[in-house]
Amino acid sequence: MKLYMKQKVFAFKDRFYVKDEKGNDCYYVEGELFSLGKKLHIYDMRNHELAMVQQKLFTLLPKYVVTVEDEEVAEITKEFTLFKPCYKVKGPDWTVDGDIWDHDYKIRRGMDAIVHVSKKWLSWGDAYEINIKKELNPVMVLAVVLAIDCVLDAEGEAAVAANNREK
Repeated sequence: MKLYMKQKVFAFKDRFYVKDEKGNDCYYVEGELFSLGKKLHIYDMRNHELAMVQQKLFTLLPKYVVTVEDEEVAEITKEFTLFKPCYKVKGPDWTVDGDIWDHDYKIRRGMDAIVHVSKKWLSWGDAYEINIKKELNPVMVLAVVLAIDCVLDAEGEAAVAANNREK
């Protein structure tokens, strides 16, 4: 199964659609404008909330939790590494590795690659192809990809701010 996610540039409030292989909208993601930390909601096309991705504040390394029907089902944590970023996903017990900064990475269960995420570079805004093994819950995969994207966006914003202070 493949999903395609495209986020809009210069949006004050995150809201974008996730498409299937045929180009049909299958989910939409909406962020909260006024919240402490990043908070994204994943909805089906009937406006039923399927999951929420929420940033945990006051942690040493970035951490997000995925909630489904008021139950925490996963925790995504960026691990401390010197060279390449690595993420652990507690709950489904996944790891994330690859070239995460270039948005070309795999989600693994043990040694088995179960998801491949790649960024489409020549597009307006961030566009991703998410290739998912059939037995997986696509909403859980989407939530993990969103959490990683939030971490990368925050790191990018921090780098730009630091660069502006130096000038």
